[in-house]
Amino acid sequence: MELIPRHFPNIGVVEGQLPEGVVANLWSMIEEAREEPDDMKPELAGNISSSIRLDGSSPLLEEFMSELLPSFIDKHVESYGSPWRVVMKEGKSLNLNSFWVNFQKKHEFNPPHDHGGVYSFVIWMQIPTSYAEQRKLPVCANSNADNHISNFAFSYTNTLGKISTFAYNMEKEAEGYMVMFPSQMTHQVFPFYESDEERISISGNITIKEE
Repeated sequence: MELIPRHFPNIGVVEGQLPEGVVANLWSMIEEAREEPDDMKPELAGNISSSIRLDGSSPLLEEFMSELLPSFIDKHVESYGSPWRVVMKEGKSLNLNSFWVNFQKKHEFNPPHDHGGVYSFVIWMQIPTSYAEQRKLPVCANSNADNHISNFAFSYTNTLGKISTFAYNMEKEAEGYMVMFPSQMTHQVFPFYESDEERISISGNITIKEE
C-alpha cells in the first residue's frame, strides 16, 4: 500500500537580496529623512523609539519602483495568484502608498499587526545582534519558543485552525534582504537584548491605482 502525503495550498511570501546600489540609495534616503524627521509613530503599531516617513517620490527609488518591486509582485502573483482579485493590467499601476524607516532599540517590539494596502514589504538595513547568540541568553535559554527572541515572524492559521508562526532569524546576513507579502498577513517583531545599537528596517505599503 502506497501512502501519499497531500500538502494543502497556502499563501506565502517572496523574498530576495537587494542589489548593493539599491541598498546604498535607501541609506541615503534614511540620512535625508533624519535631517527633518516626519514622525510616523501615530500611524503605526510599533512599540519602538522612532519611525519616520521616507520620500516615496525620491529619484533614488527609480530602480526599486520600476524594476525590483514589479518583479517581486509578479513572482508573488505567479506563485500564489492575485490577493483579493487585484489584477495588474493595462491602465493600472503600482502606488507606494506609505514608506517609512523604523529605529528599534533593545527591549522594544512590534506587536502582531497587519498593514493597509494590497502588498507590503520589509527591508532589514542594520541588524546589531545575532539570533544564534540571543537565544542563549538567560531570558530565553530554557524556553520552548526560543525561535522568537529578536526575530521577525509571520503568524497564520493552519488547516487545524491553530496559529502557526514562521520566523526570520535576525543575523548580519539579513541586511539588505527584502520580504514582500500580502498586506493582511499578520506579522510581528520580537525584542532583542544586550545591545545598545539600533535595529534599522524599512517598510512600505503598495496599492494599485488607476492611471
